[in-house]
Amino acid sequence: MEQHQAGSSSFNSTAFPTPLRPGTPNTENSPYGDDRIDLQSPRRVSAVNPFASPSISRPGSSFSSSDVHVSTQGAGARYFRSRRVKKGEVEKPWLEKRDPKEKWVTIIPILGILVGLGISAFLVWDGLRSVVKHNYCLVLNDNFATFNDAVWTKEVQVGGFGNGEFEQTTGTDENVYVKDGHLFIKPTLQDANLITKDSLINLLEDGTCTSTQPADCIAATNTTVGNATIVPPTKSGRINSKKGATIKYGRVEVTAKLPQGDWLWPAIWMMPVKDTYGPWPASGEIDIMESRGNNWTYSQGGNNIMSSALHWGPDQANDAWWKTNVKRESLHTTYSASFNTFGLEWSQKYLFTYVNSRLLQVLYTNFDESLWDRGNFPEATSNGSRLQDTWSRTGRYNTPFDEEFYLILNVAVGGTNGWFEDAQSGKPWIDGSPNAKKDFWNSRGSWLPTWTSPAMEISNVVMWQQCDGDEEL
Repeated sequence: MEQHQAGSSSFNSTAFPTPLRPGTPNTENSPYGDDRIDLQSPRRVSAVNPFASPSISRPGSSFSSSDVHVSTQGAGARYFRSRRVKKGEVEKPWLEKRDPKEKWVTIIPILGILVGLGISAFLVWDGLRSVVKHNYCLVLNDNFATFNDAVWTKEVQVGGFGNGEFEQTTGTDENVYVKDGHLFIKPTLQDANLITKDSLINLLEDGTCTSTQPADCIAATNTTVGNATIVPPTKSGRINSKKGATIKYGRVEVTAKLPQGDWLWPAIWMMPVKDTYGPWPASGEIDIMESRGNNWTYSQGGNNIMSSALHWGPDQANDAWWKTNVKRESLHTTYSASFNTFGLEWSQKYLFTYVNSRLLQVLYTNFDESLWDRGNFPEATSNGSRLQDTWSRTGRYNTPFDEEFYLILNVAVGGTNGWFEDAQSGKPWIDGSPNAKKDFWNSRGSWLPTWTSPAMEISNVVMWQQCDGDEEL
């Protein structure tokens, strides 16, 4: 027998095959075909992993890409083909010829968007260009280090200010006071003895009344059976800037936190220094902010709603306020939860109010036609008297809002003028009833507990006068 040397090629290729290095894949054993295990080949047998499952018993899907060596030659090669899609049914849209008109489906919308953006940009530019940029001169900037008697007057009355309000406004620190740099206007209960016993409040006699009308200065309680007459059931405060700060055209900003409590009526507003065109509302009224202390469930809107309005008309029966009245709801909060800045910008051509920013406008009135024409008032009153047009003779479209006005800050309580609508949200009185004040007093057990923060708290008041002259009409 021929002897083979250890170093010969025949010896290395048959008797002792070269062992695989660790990590080297065995690519000579295909999981497919008939050559999975060749018992006649010692070299193939020696390469099989003795610990793995026999290849014959494993499905093809169990082999990873590293286990399977697929040859493109021979009967052992297999390919995946989905049985869901039949041959010839696969769509190939990229091979189809596109309709040239399809591009307009994209072009036309793009052109429309570009045209819309162009028109919007022009409108914004034209609006900004047309706005008059006025120069303003500071009239008042009160941060309430103290109560400035040279500017503010505390109004002392018991007559309800034409609204049937239920408060007596006082000149004491109980209802109007300064604390920690803030001004507080706070309503309180009336002295019970003045309501349960025959009593008289005569502000003319003690010289404190700020009105000359007896009805504004005298109130009484009559306890005779069946008599509903009582003095105002609450006390509160009302101040004005008539003697110290007035403007004709300009800006006003009042930063305040509104009160919280049922049937409270906070207001920031302006009245004319002189009734140039006649008694209210012929000479105008500017309501920068009015609200209610009731919570958000109140049907007409509580302290989550504020409104602005202008009052104007030849007489009380023809007040056209409803044509210039706008409400604004607070965003996810209330106006009594934190401080807000209530503002006014007023010129010969326009008047608008805003909250916190001039961009957040509430009421906007453009004086582009005479208010007499805009009001479309009747020729005569209900009793046959002819209504007098006292505005048109000025030749100004903004009359009566062309005179000096002063600022008023107050918190009213209740009232019989409809600000609190009858039979809504548990209102405890009827406006037309002679018992309105007494009914309100008798129901104090229901509304007084809601006065958790009854004061209007003001941190700053700023007034500017437009000082660059009138605008040309």
